[in-house]
Amino acid sequence: MALCCTLSLMCRRLRQLLSTQCALLSSLPGRDCGLLAEKRAEKWKKRKAGEGCSLPGSSWEERLADAATPLWRLPYQEQLQVKYENQRKVLQTLTSRLQELGVDVQKPGELCCPLRPVVPSPITNGYRNKSTFSVNQGPDGNPKTVGLYVGTGRARNIVCVRADHVKNVPPKHKQVAQCYEEFIRRSPLDSCILFHEGGHWRELVVRTTSHGHTMAIVTFHPQKLGQEALATQKALLKEFFTSGPGAGCALTSLYFQESTMTRCSHEQSPFQLIYGEPHIFEDLLGLKFRISPDAFFQVNTSGAETLYQAVGELSQADRDTVLLDVCCGTGTIGLSLARHVSKVIGIEIVEKAIEDARWNAAFNGISNCEFHSGKAEAVLPQLLCSWEDTRPLVAVVNPSRAGIHYRVVRAIRNCKAVRRLLYISCKPEGEATRNFLELCCPPDPGKKLVGEPFAPVLAIPFDLFPHTVHCELVLLFSR
Repeated sequence: MALCCTLSLMCRRLRQLLSTQCALLSSLPGRDCGLLAEKRAEKWKKRKAGEGCSLPGSSWEERLADAATPLWRLPYQEQLQVKYENQRKVLQTLTSRLQELGVDVQKPGELCCPLRPVVPSPITNGYRNKSTFSVNQGPDGNPKTVGLYVGTGRARNIVCVRADHVKNVPPKHKQVAQCYEEFIRRSPLDSCILFHEGGHWRELVVRTTSHGHTMAIVTFHPQKLGQEALATQKALLKEFFTSGPGAGCALTSLYFQESTMTRCSHEQSPFQLIYGEPHIFEDLLGLKFRISPDAFFQVNTSGAETLYQAVGELSQADRDTVLLDVCCGTGTIGLSLARHVSKVIGIEIVEKAIEDARWNAAFNGISNCEFHSGKAEAVLPQLLCSWEDTRPLVAVVNPSRAGIHYRVVRAIRNCKAVRRLLYISCKPEGEATRNFLELCCPPDPGKKLVGEPFAPVLAIPFDLFPHTVHCELVLLFSR
């Protein structure tokens, strides 16, 4: 008993000493508040699934919040500071790599281009207009739980937790997810966790807009069900969301996709509209945009408006400029800038997104845009190799995390008409860095990079993903 009391007293004194030391450190002149915020964020990031999770005794909801939104415990200004430091590290790495390639940078010890402060999101909570919910075993062992994952497949410790307390998911998305969970728990069909083990009910995607539109997309593994059995399940799903307990979700569109793959496009397995309108609509910078089930649209609409306005300013495009919009999605960037330029040329791999882009142009009365469906690495080289237009050509590239194909970089690099390039990346520390180096490296005939190299001019991060570690980095290049 005496030993326990002694140990308790020692622990209390140690905590007091550590607290005093921290206070003294934070008061020292020149103490980096950003570094403190970054260390705090790293602490929470390490509590993500597969890395020890959250604090002992934390609820499953807290563990999920730590996994999905690692910065949610930090005040928003500290989150922005963490992201600024992360982007600074990205530019430091890029600067070093450029120096290794023999590219001159501004001054020793400085970044290859100025880095502006992170532009904050106009909305910090419930900003997502698209959420994807998984179906798997929940904390109580129920295999028909709809939510987000805690844990990893590699560690074999995946648990599906309801997203009720995740800050960036809006209430409407949570409502639809809860209703879908109720539906599949009523269904005699099993959830499909591992394809080879059978089961049917799979993930749910919810998309919403500021118009109050809600689209739900249910993925279903058919296994060996016949067409009659599939028709029955679609009818039951429709009934539940139109006249049953799910009617309160007030869905605008309800889609059903039969899929035997982890991910597949409309071309691989069509989205079947079983109720409502085929599209939902969103307003962006005074224009109206049509959105299909698998079309890309920035998940933070108000943040995207801020981003696209800045892209327009940075492009320095005028009425003589041709704007090349690579990975254009539904045409949001090109169409929002169309009235300021001579012509817009958009390229996108998702055919349905191109259909939306063309509709969006026609509906908004924009006639100076053309959109091409196909892989950018196939379309762009053909487009630029015979480019004879004398008008200035500005390129905007907004790819997925995988970056752009080498042939796309080569086509842009080798086209003399492109003097200004804006690269928008949600993961600049990944494959995008390779793209940056290919754009800026000295001419390399062996790799067919013979055009004049670009140089980074300015970097601006935009926080489109509050509470997470991610942001969109806009990197301006010129030559």
